[in-house]
Amino acid sequence: MAAESDVTAPTSRSPISAPMSRTPDAETGLPSETDPPREGGGPITGPEPIVRFESVGMRYGRAPEVLQDVSFELQPGSFHFLTGPSGAGKSSLLKLIYLAHRPSRGRVSLFGRDVLSVPRRETPALRRRIGVVFQEYRLLDHLSAFDNAALPLRLAGLKPASYQGDVAELLTWVGLGRRFNALPPTLAGGEKQRLAIARAVVGRPDLLLADEPTGNIDRQMGLRILRLLTELNRLGTTILVASHDPDLVARSGMPVMEMDKGRLTWRQGSAP
Repeated sequence: MAAESDVTAPTSRSPISAPMSRTPDAETGLPSETDPPREGGGPITGPEPIVRFESVGMRYGRAPEVLQDVSFELQPGSFHFLTGPSGAGKSSLLKLIYLAHRPSRGRVSLFGRDVLSVPRRETPALRRRIGVVFQEYRLLDHLSAFDNAALPLRLAGLKPASYQGDVAELLTWVGLGRRFNALPPTLAGGEKQRLAIARAVVGRPDLLLADEPTGNIDRQMGLRILRLLTELNRLGTTILVASHDPDLVARSGMPVMEMDKGRLTWRQGSAP
């Protein structure tokens, strides 16, 4: 097994600089083979925010609310950090955005659509516009690192020949250049984290949600992941990162959404 510190030097350009996916079809949300790449790779923007919460409350069963009267908007192309102590409601807020749960009250809108009004058959297409980095990785143990990273493109119907080089470059950039054929059970925790990040960003989603993406990797790789997320954001992806890492948050200089006991406040990030 390669050591976690065995990280290849970054390439001269970001591995996501070149288009990796096609514009989603307006009806199905799937990439169209005939559509040209979007200018700059960013999402199709309009007057509606990417995410809107309006007086949202959420509880599990009959337990007390874990989110209370949460209201905010994420504009297209924005980058925010989500901070707060354990149990403050950060993961629950992310789950509402990627449609793992529905609000108990209030309104959540994604890409201009109220999530409660989206028919069940259209939910998968909506989710395909969202990349998610989970704390627990959620890798498929029977697939190689390469195939795990390429899975979103494969599910989108792209042909392997169109993305093999891009996936290989991205895996090399996150330090997994020697682990293409490794199965997830043979990877260390930090390697699994980097693989999960590669899978989430490979298709350049319209919205990226990351739950503690640098929690199991060293500082050097954490800063490198921040560079990758910043480049993805520069190309147009809206990004929300939940993090306990104050150094990473400070270095980003991005606005901060702070959760405390289920309530949300804002503060502006500051560059070091």
